Amino acid sequence: MLSISNLSYFIGGRPLYENANLHIKPKDKIGLVGQNGTGKSTLLKIINGDFQPSSGEVQKAKDCTIGFLNQDLLSYQSDDSILNVALAAFKETLELQDEIDEILKKMETDYSDEIINRLAFLQERFEANEGYTIKAKAEEVLEGIGFKSADLNKPLRTFSGGWRMRVMLAKLLLEKPSLLMLDEPTNHLDLPSIEWVENYMKNYEGAVIVVSHDQTFLDNCISSTVEVASNSLTLYSGNYSFYKEEKVERMEIQQNAYENQQQMIKQTEKFIERFRAKATKSNQVQSRIKALDRLDRVHEVVSDEVSVNFKFKFTKQSGRDVITLDNISKAYGDNVILKNTTARIERGDKIALIGANGKGKSTLLRIIDGSEKNIAGRSEGYNVNKSFFAQHQLEALTLDNEIIQEMAQAGSAKSEMELRGVLGCFLFSNEEVFKKIKVLSGGEKSRVALAKTLISESNFLLLDEPTNHLDFQSVNILIQALQQYEGTFVTVSHDRHFIRGVANKIWYIENHEIKEYLGTYAEYEAWRENQVAVAPVVQKAEKKEQPKVKAPVNNPEAQQAKKDLRKLEEELERVEKEVEKLEEKKLGLERKMADPELYSREEEAQDIQENYQGLQAKLQTFNEQWENLVDKISNLQEVLS
Repeated sequence: MLSISNLSYFIGGRPLYENANLHIKPKDKIGLVGQNGTGKSTLLKIINGDFQPSSGEVQKAKDCTIGFLNQDLLSYQSDDSILNVALAAFKETLELQDEIDEILKKMETDYSDEIINRLAFLQERFEANEGYTIKAKAEEVLEGIGFKSADLNKPLRTFSGGWRMRVMLAKLLLEKPSLLMLDEPTNHLDLPSIEWVENYMKNYEGAVIVVSHDQTFLDNCISSTVEVASNSLTLYSGNYSFYKEEKVERMEIQQNAYENQQQMIKQTEKFIERFRAKATKSNQVQSRIKALDRLDRVHEVVSDEVSVNFKFKFTKQSGRDVITLDNISKAYGDNVILKNTTARIERGDKIALIGANGKGKSTLLRIIDGSEKNIAGRSEGYNVNKSFFAQHQLEALTLDNEIIQEMAQAGSAKSEMELRGVLGCFLFSNEEVFKKIKVLSGGEKSRVALAKTLISESNFLLLDEPTNHLDFQSVNILIQALQQYEGTFVTVSHDRHFIRGVANKIWYIENHEIKEYLGTYAEYEAWRENQVAVAPVVQKAEKKEQPKVKAPVNNPEAQQAKKDLRKLEEELERVEKEVEKLEEKKLGLERKMADPELYSREEEAQDIQENYQGLQAKLQTFNEQWENLVDKISNLQEVLS
């Protein structure tokens, strides 16, 4: 569908690409990864025709259409409603509608065969394009990525840049180009919207190239990974997790080849040095010199994985209770955020506050911080020393300061050597610590602001979207730092990889109340999936008309019913665990079946497919058992109520 051949691209004499190659087939789902500054966004712009390569070429099939979502679209504005902007994806269908409307108006006075035939032709085309469903499709996509029904007729210009970007994403998804290119599509999406886009991408009929620093999003969306490094493009035939594992193996092979070659070079150089002056060995010496000159050198592996050992210091520990919220409420006019809700943060809590935008996460973070005024019911514990990180703090950095100066002003009384050590953990090494803040990228400023927050010696951190603008390496560094942090923190984030790595409690806002899940995000996900599966079955059981026979609490029937109920609940728990195990096995087989290379190994592929079918049969049996148990439990609970 699209081919990149011997691509070279230079910026001021510095090569981003040299003789790079890539072939994109229909339905490919490609994740483009690499460190910041390696040229990922530039490659997308070259493919789109915005930039011209220094040499090489990009060839695409005649019927290949390209849709490109990039950060430049943040500035796009229009007085049209967001629904109409999204509907512009159906340009041909809208033009047909306009012409049909004109003909219908003409037919008030003109009933000629020519007009009637033209109308019939247009209506046939309109129906073939599914014209009567385009509004419903546009509404579905817009609501899927987070818009409320009441927002759809509001002008695009009334929304912030992030929300305008969502509209442009909706328009692209509706256009369904042959090749969809997405540059950081999750930057402006909340967690439910990210999950919606993931599901959409899985079923997308065309090819996709996506640049993202959201590792979970990549794992769930892509089937192959292309790494941009060393001015070239390297293909890995799997998702991001596969790429990380495969890259380690390739690096080991390369390092072994490098070490073997270095040993051979040393031996050859010793031979040359020893026999250079001997006339009888001159031919052999010259032969070896030429061989070294022609040698295709293997490069030593330079790992981009960083392991940090971050030493936190507290001048004082907080008391057991850090923050208590007792029947707090918050509203903006008629918009109720929180209502008579209670929660407690204890020393050592690592809380991730998750959920859709507009639910009040940032407001709750400000309430916890104490910066939200006129909130009754908030109390702060003993010896609590807070530090708050938010994106607006990037603007509070002193632009004319050097990085090391900015860190010195954080109030930690650390020596320059200690500050250099901290900055080294955040990828600022050697002379880079003397860079001015004003020349840093958004990601670099985020790293400086985070480093300042972490050295503040605070025993309670509040982190609002700390992974925004960070690349994979920086996110992993932050995870390692917070894993070593012995204090308490609350973070708002939509990055599931980050949340999985740091949180031991999950908070979310539901029905204007703070809800708490005591466990990791992985455990929360499994629990939530189970809740979604339970809901329709429980609702079905509740709708069944059952004669209610109330048993006295102390009679033998009631006692027996309680015993039966306990047994059923234990059995239900056992069945749920079996279902979880089978689902995990099924997911593992599905990942293997998604690998195109599997089908070149016929026997293995057949075994996997047979195992998969067997798992599905077992799952169906257990699910039927589960439904029966839920019905029985529901009936017994009614008897005992």
